[in-house]
Amino acid sequence: MAVKSVNDADISAENLQNRRKRVAFFLRRIVAMYDSLEHQWEHKRTERFAADLLIVTFLASLGLIELSRQGLLPREIAALLPTNHYYAINVAFSMLLGLEMFGLVFSLAKSVSVSVGKQFEILSLILLRHSFKEIVDFSEPLVWQPALKPLLQMLTYAGGGLVIFLLLGIYYKLQHHRAINPNKGAAADFIASKKIVSLLLLLLFSAIGIFDVFGYLNGTATNDFFSMFYTILVFCDVLLVLISLRYSSNYPIVFRNSGFAVATVVIRLALTAPPFYDVLVSVGAMVFAIGITFAYNRFEMPEPTPGSWRH
Repeated sequence: MAVKSVNDADISAENLQNRRKRVAFFLRRIVAMYDSLEHQWEHKRTERFAADLLIVTFLASLGLIELSRQGLLPREIAALLPTNHYYAINVAFSMLLGLEMFGLVFSLAKSVSVSVGKQFEILSLILLRHSFKEIVDFSEPLVWQPALKPLLQMLTYAGGGLVIFLLLGIYYKLQHHRAINPNKGAAADFIASKKIVSLLLLLLFSAIGIFDVFGYLNGTATNDFFSMFYTILVFCDVLLVLISLRYSSNYPIVFRNSGFAVATVVIRLALTAPPFYDVLVSVGAMVFAIGITFAYNRFEMPEPTPGSWRH
């Protein structure tokens, strides 16, 4: 009977070990898939293709709008197109933002601070996009009086984007990555976890974009793509904070990462705020992120403990 119990215990231990090996193999495959996608995304060939795509999209938008204005397109296609040439700028800039969001997804696995900085880079571009959207309200040819109100909002959004651009320079200069623990295994595990989260976010991002395109082509109302993306980012940031607790529970790190998650929430609120207030909230979120970084750098760090890593 005792021999049987020992054999059962050995079999259970062996099964558990085999399951762990299968899980580890599966996770390694996911990480390898992420690394391959990241390599392709950061390749110079991809950058040139993206730039060419933006140029072609902008010129094609201008051409299609002009053909629609001249009545040279089928009625079904013309109904999907705007009649203002300035709308082509908005289309091209929206595509540029989409490409930047792909870069944001890949930055999640590199560093928390770099990822947050990338979020504010995209926020500044969103504000510039809002300023270009105001141009759509301009008449052709331009008339001063009707263009006065859109011009004020355009300058406000452009000014807000400029302020965030300047503050980002301060934010990046304040970044000081600390080697909290020489444990390379913990660092590798944490990076692998972030890569898995990034890959899931990439799939969600792609799915939302595809549904938005089909919704536009079908003429149905679509959700605000960028607002939805930042909503998902809020949950991703909180998830990464919780995952980081598996490797380090040092108060400064927990507070900094949680504070950055709050900054993402504020960015999300800024995207739904009315004109002028959205710029103030956006700049406030950037100032808050700088304050978090400044406080983190000034906080007296404890001695390195096992299980922490470089941030």
